[in-house]
Amino acid sequence: MDPPSGFVFVNDHVYFSTEGTERVIFVHGVVFAHHDIADRAAEAYAMVSLFETGYASQNDIARAFKVSARSLRRYQERLEAGGLAAIARPDGRPSGDSQEPAKRRQRDQTILRLKVKGFSNRAIAGKLGLDEKIVRRRLRHLGWKASPEPAFAFSESESAKDITDVSEQAGLHNAGRRQKPRAIDEAESAPLSMDLNPLDRSMDRLLAAMGLLDDATPMFAKASSIPRAGVLLAVPPLVASGLLSVARKIYGSIGPAFYGLRTTLVAYILLALLRIPRPETLKEYAPDDLGRIVGLDRMPEVKTLRRKLSRLASLKGSWELGREMAIRRIRERGRLLGFLYVDGHVRAYHGKHTIAKGYDTRKRLAVPATTDYWINDRAGDPLFVVTADANSAMTKMLVPILAQVREWIGPDRRVTVVFDRGGWSPKLFCELLVMKFDILTYRKGRMRQIARKRFILRKARLDGRPVKYLLHDKAVRFLRGKLRLRQVTRLTENGHQTPVLTSRWDLRDIVIAHRMFERWRQENFFKYMRQEFLIDALADYEVEPDDPARSVSNPARKEVDKQLRLARAKLRELQETYGSTALDYLDGRSPTIRSFTAAEKKIRREIAEIRDRIAELAARRKSLPARVPLAEAHPGQEMLKLSTERKHLTNILKMVAYQIESELVGQVRPHYARAEDEGRTLIQAALQSPAAIEPVGNELRVTLRPLSSPHRSKALAALCGTLNQTGTQFPGTKLTMRFSVE
Repeated sequence: MDPPSGFVFVNDHVYFSTEGTERVIFVHGVVFAHHDIADRAAEAYAMVSLFETGYASQNDIARAFKVSARSLRRYQERLEAGGLAAIARPDGRPSGDSQEPAKRRQRDQTILRLKVKGFSNRAIAGKLGLDEKIVRRRLRHLGWKASPEPAFAFSESESAKDITDVSEQAGLHNAGRRQKPRAIDEAESAPLSMDLNPLDRSMDRLLAAMGLLDDATPMFAKASSIPRAGVLLAVPPLVASGLLSVARKIYGSIGPAFYGLRTTLVAYILLALLRIPRPETLKEYAPDDLGRIVGLDRMPEVKTLRRKLSRLASLKGSWELGREMAIRRIRERGRLLGFLYVDGHVRAYHGKHTIAKGYDTRKRLAVPATTDYWINDRAGDPLFVVTADANSAMTKMLVPILAQVREWIGPDRRVTVVFDRGGWSPKLFCELLVMKFDILTYRKGRMRQIARKRFILRKARLDGRPVKYLLHDKAVRFLRGKLRLRQVTRLTENGHQTPVLTSRWDLRDIVIAHRMFERWRQENFFKYMRQEFLIDALADYEVEPDDPARSVSNPARKEVDKQLRLARAKLRELQETYGSTALDYLDGRSPTIRSFTAAEKKIRREIAEIRDRIAELAARRKSLPARVPLAEAHPGQEMLKLSTERKHLTNILKMVAYQIESELVGQVRPHYARAEDEGRTLIQAALQSPAAIEPVGNELRVTLRPLSSPHRSKALAALCGTLNQTGTQFPGTKLTMRFSVE
């Protein structure tokens, strides 16, 4: 159908007519759109729709509607990004809170910072979405005067990606050296955010990319239900632990970043308590939901968190961090240090590198592994952890570990060290006694059984529960009488006798036995940490050169030992055969004396040969040294060991997470009858529960959902009341946390 006259043709199929303020667009003679010509959004939408449906090209639409093709593309981008409301900008100056004095001051401050960094007016305008004239006018109002040599020079065409790359390189360069910590107060908050919307932190991310932000300020948006927001219950004990202040003292800063030092540590601890103990498992969770828990638009994702941990590891401060945290722990819980439990935990390695082997007691095999030695207090909570150098035995690790403990607790306080048979060495016991440490361990080796009638039934109530053992107590001597210790032997119901040695003569025998057999707490701790916090998992895949002069067992001597064992086993077999042959002859089972004589002669010859072989192997074994340098033991082989810094750092952070969980269990114990059996289960359920978050004034109100039963919800409400009394402010803000149960 031919269109009537007075119509504007877009092409052969599309035309429109304007009458007064109304405009009608036709396609093939059918009405396609109808709008007021003053409605810019409707007209822009109609033009975009004509192009996207394929009825007209961009050039035809631009010509007919008297706009540029660039404007049409801009309308299309706005529609995709913000919908119909964003397709056309209103005329005149924008209104609303964007012109409030506070935001104008923040904008001026940003303009001034960028100018100091050496950005041109055009580059600043492009980064902040302003007109260049506005930037020039604001700089003139602020009294800016250009310096003859700017600190940094960036081209006007520099993109945000380029700036991010420059900032990242600067951050990595700074990570290579320990930055000087700032002298700031524990409650000091981070700089105010440039973003007004807590769910859109694009401006802060831009400032971090430019190197103008060390850590993003937490900003919370009101939400009726955020998954796993119950983990905020851990924030008060996290702040009380002193981890953030100690880390700031040691590391200072990890360079310009949106996810700075404070955010990285808080995020890692909370993720560990949510049973997300590895960066790789973050991919299974929505980053925006997790981010809202810590006051950010997104939680750092896998690569980001890995990079932050690597940067912290490059500063080589994990040992100092663990030391400072242990000192704080000793200061707060010194009463629980009367007994210290020390044990090694072997982490098997299944990678492609050849590393030293350690004995895994669970597998009962020597496997490639690294060994961590954990020190726990009397309640079973960890105090600190040490990574052994190439799986050193406990007999070598106890002295340096306890020397460090002696430095922390003072020169005079006596502490009883509890360990298993891995630390058995009477010479080591003498060293520990000289260091003013008492010992408590199992006796190793063969010993004469004690008559059953000499055991006495002992009963007592220890640690709140009844205890009874059949015990025998006596004094024993070692090192030719130089070392006198006390031996308390326990008789079990099946008749097994377990001897325990100690230097404590002042305690009752039942207390000695109870403290020794309480080592199950540390074993349960290892099992719990393996299952819940994945302490066996690799923190990274990095290796580092091993010490070529490190003393190791001589592999040549090990091979001779193996051959010697086989030869001796063969000798015992031949001797048994010889005895059987002689018995057959005496009992008349041999057919003739000639056959017996021939068999006897053959066996005698074989026995003589194997004895000569044993003598030769024994002489060769004696000539070989028991230990040799690592380079000599494995000539031509690359000597490597697993990198320990990042693993040690993550172990410390997971240790702090476990301590926080223990603190919450202790606070809920008076309000929950089954806290001893179900305390950690209750806390885990509370941390995983959804919660409502609402910032009101200077408070951050966290309202948790009720738990599975009324008595559990009542215990949770009591815990909330206890935490509210601490008046804790969320790290990086002035918001006091207030907890309640819905």
